[in-house]
Amino acid sequence: MAPSISPPFWLVRGSRIAWMWSALLASQLACAQSALNSGDALVEQRETRAWLGRIQEAANKRTYQGTVIFSSGGTVASSRISHFYEGRKQLERIDALDGQARHVVRQNDQVHTIWPKRRVAMVEPRDQMSSFPALLHPGGESIPNFYELKAAGLERVAGRESQMLTLRAKDAYRYGYRLWADKSTGLLLRVEVLGGSGQVLESSSFSDVSIGVPFPSDQLLQPLKKLEGFRVAHSAVALVKLESEGWVLNAKVPGFQQVSSIRRPTDSPLREATPSGDALTTLQVTYSDGLTYVTVFIEPYRADRHPHAMQTAIGATQTLMRRHGEWWVTFMGDVPAPTLRMFADALQRSKP
Repeated sequence: MAPSISPPFWLVRGSRIAWMWSALLASQLACAQSALNSGDALVEQRETRAWLGRIQEAANKRTYQGTVIFSSGGTVASSRISHFYEGRKQLERIDALDGQARHVVRQNDQVHTIWPKRRVAMVEPRDQMSSFPALLHPGGESIPNFYELKAAGLERVAGRESQMLTLRAKDAYRYGYRLWADKSTGLLLRVEVLGGSGQVLESSSFSDVSIGVPFPSDQLLQPLKKLEGFRVAHSAVALVKLESEGWVLNAKVPGFQQVSSIRRPTDSPLREATPSGDALTTLQVTYSDGLTYVTVFIEPYRADRHPHAMQTAIGATQTLMRRHGEWWVTFMGDVPAPTLRMFADALQRSKP
């Protein structure tokens, strides 16, 4: 078995071209600054808050299809996204247009990831963390405490007139953002993650999009009807508590709160089961400030899988991997490197 120096790829977002999850109410974003007053066409806090609410609602309650281009660290990838909404019924499908063929189909809270050439499918519950074209994560009520929200005029994206918004980080623990939301519907059409000097670290953008155009929902489910002869793996995900697993985060990073803690299988469904049948599991704990995230992966240390500690950066995503006694811990998030190190220094083993 080849060494593994990072968590299984399907545990990690990898790109922002993923899923649109449940909307947060705009009213959760209370307690922002009372007014914004510079000459850059600033809007009042309540109006910007309403835009964030529209963006999240549109991602969940609009029917749309389009091609999304994701760019990060010199890598460009594209996917075809289709989203169908009717009453309480949500169907989504993402087709990777580059590299290995892959279909991801979501029916409400169940997600199928299908690799046709490998004849493998993975079934698991959807994650809490949102991604393009959704925006807000759990914990969104604290956004105004850590980001300054501004309107920055109108621009065209994918042929549609869009409202541009900027979210400037108020401290050095997080990145800033530029957003372009469709003026008519609120659907997020483009997002850029900005470094401390204003440089674009990564971006996701529709190159073409149709909003509100009806299409048969059955077309989203076609990959699920062709699974005969596939190896179908069901992810056994269990809710757990960090403390009951023998770990504690001794210091809080400003603005971040824990939003999920689960235990799940470590090995990829693309890899055949080991002859011994041993099932490795990973503790996965995610923290969010409402716009970005840090995820901690904890698994037993194995010399053949974890050769040495390292820290890497690809676009906005920082990754820090190190040994912690008999454990191997990976910290990953779209945050500056010092923020990730704060999490790493704060995590301690609380029991043998």
